[in-house]
Formats: sequence, structure tokens, C-alpha cells
Amino acid sequence: MALKNDVGIDLGTANVLVYIKGRGIVLNEPSVVAVNEDTGAIIAVGAKAKEMLARTPGNIVAIRPLRDGVISDYDITERMLKYFINRSVGSSRFFKPRIMICVPSGVTEVEKRAVIEASTQAGGKSVFLIEEPIAASIGAGLDITGPDGRMVVDIGGGTSDVAVISLGTIVTSMSVKVAGDSMDDSIINYMRKEHKLFIGERTAEQMKIMIGTAFPREQSVAFDCGGRDLVTGLPKHIDVTSEEMLEALDQPLTTVCDTVAQVLEKTPPELAADISNTGIVITGGGALMNGIDRRIKKRTGIDVLIAEDPKSCVAVGTGRALESLDAMETGRVNQKKQLI
Repeated sequence: MALKNDVGIDLGTANVLVYIKGRGIVLNEPSVVAVNEDTGAIIAVGAKAKEMLARTPGNIVAIRPLRDGVISDYDITERMLKYFINRSVGSSRFFKPRIMICVPSGVTEVEKRAVIEASTQAGGKSVFLIEEPIAASIGAGLDITGPDGRMVVDIGGGTSDVAVISLGTIVTSMSVKVAGDSMDDSIINYMRKEHKLFIGERTAEQMKIMIGTAFPREQSVAFDCGGRDLVTGLPKHIDVTSEEMLEALDQPLTTVCDTVAQVLEKTPPELAADISNTGIVITGGGALMNGIDRRIKKRTGIDVLIAEDPKSCVAVGTGRALESLDAMETGRVNQKKQLI
């Protein structure tokens, strides 16, 4: 039987969500850590650290320790995980939690090992891995145990995972390192090229959330964008429209849609017919972008459904999988490390 403090973690490039059995999602914080470079001390973690991005003095740096869905800074990731786990279940020498943590479907064995080691060092008694598309499907409430094919597209911060699932197993999948962060970078590059305006990551993310669009809107919306004029070097504000965002985001959105089409092309015909009937389900923060469902439908010709509370699907699915761990151990859980 699972312990009370079993923990499911969505270790995302943009956000970390923690799910605890019986309590649901207890923590949702940005994956950002502020560190004093002189002493190595952590100044802030999560939302407070994110506020410091690009605003810190020379000796304090705000770090995002995960890039493209994998650990880029092992030490900071371990310390961040320890902080979030202690906040969620408390610290105890005697009762350490079992942890199930999700990873993109395309990660390597080395990357899996890094996640396991970081989670273990952060206080996990046992660490289990589950692939993001499986977790997203469970969290979205899809029945993936039957023989019918189901397709899920999880658009996160660092990666977009596309998978066809049948009998609780991934039949075919692709993971591309094009997602929310790539969209922010595309907005930054667009503003630099078209408006000679240099903006930061936080401003680009706000623009993506407020006026970002994947399909032409019926009514245009605008955003007051502030940054540094690359010509004069002085602060400058301009109004940017949703039509411009459609142009700025075209390349990463096209990549995501092409990935969905490529997975469909590799899908066995019977399962493809199932997906044509049941539709494609989108999860992750990217599912909230205006018109993303219509853009994917236009590319594939298949109806697209946005999951309820898409940002939480992976965390909820990870937690639910942990609750059913005994049945899952022979299924899609990839690895386990048990401390002696």
C-alpha cells in the first residue's frame, strides 16, 4: 500500500508541480533558483526567484536548472527539488517519500539517471520514472488501458511530446525540443528584427500569454511592450498586435504541427482510424494558446480537444500512476532506484 507522503512530481522546464495522494496538487512554482555566486547560497526558489530574472545585481544570478526538458544544472536541480519536497511533505529522517517523476519520451538513459540521482539526493526513498505522454493521458482522464488508439500532444516549456497510446503503452512517439521556451525566443527575435527592440524573457512570456495566437483571431488584441531601443539605447514602449504574434510564433508552431503529422504517418492504420474518431488531446501550458486546437486540426484534418486544466495533467497523472504503482511496475514505469 502506498504511503501517505508518496509524491508525484512534474519536473518541468518552466514549472514544478507536486501532487500528493489524497491532497491533489499542493505546489505549483516556476523552475527558477536565485543563487549568490560569491557564497553559493540560495537566495530564493520558485516565484520569488522568477521575479529576479534579468533583474539581479552582479553577484546574484537567477538560474533555470532545466533546459529542453532535462537537467542542465545537476546541483541546483537537486537543491530545488529538496526545497519543494520539504515544502510539500516536510523533512524527516525516518519517513522519506516514494517519488514518481515524469520525463520526456525521448530522454536518454544518462538523462534518466540524472533525474533519479537528483530526486534520491533530494530525499526520495524510492524513485520511479514515467514518460510524460503516459502521465498526461492519465491526468487528462483518458482510458489508455484498452486496445483503442489515443493520441496526446503535451506542449510544455522545454519539449513537446506527441504519442499514440494503446493498451497502456506508447506505440509511436516523438519528442521535440520546441515548446514554450522556443516560442519566447521567437518573440524576442521578432521584436529585435522587426521593431529594433530588445526585450527580456519575462516580457516575451507575458506577450505569449496575453496576445499569443496560433490561428487568426476574430478580433485583434494588442499589448503594450516595453524594452530597450537597439538604436538609441533608451527605454521604449510600443503596441504589438496579435497578428504580429501569429507571425512571430509561426516557426515553432509549424514544427509542433509537423511533429503531430509525422507521428500520425507512423501510426498503424487501425489505431489511426481510432484517433480519427476520438480526436487528438492537447495538454501542457501550450494548450492554452489561442487557436492551437484549430491550427493542429487544419494541419491534420482531425478534431482536437483541449484537456481540462491542461497545465496540471502531467502532475495529476504522475500522482495517480504512483497510487497504482503495483499495477504499473510491469507497465510503463521505466526505472526504479531503492535505497538500502
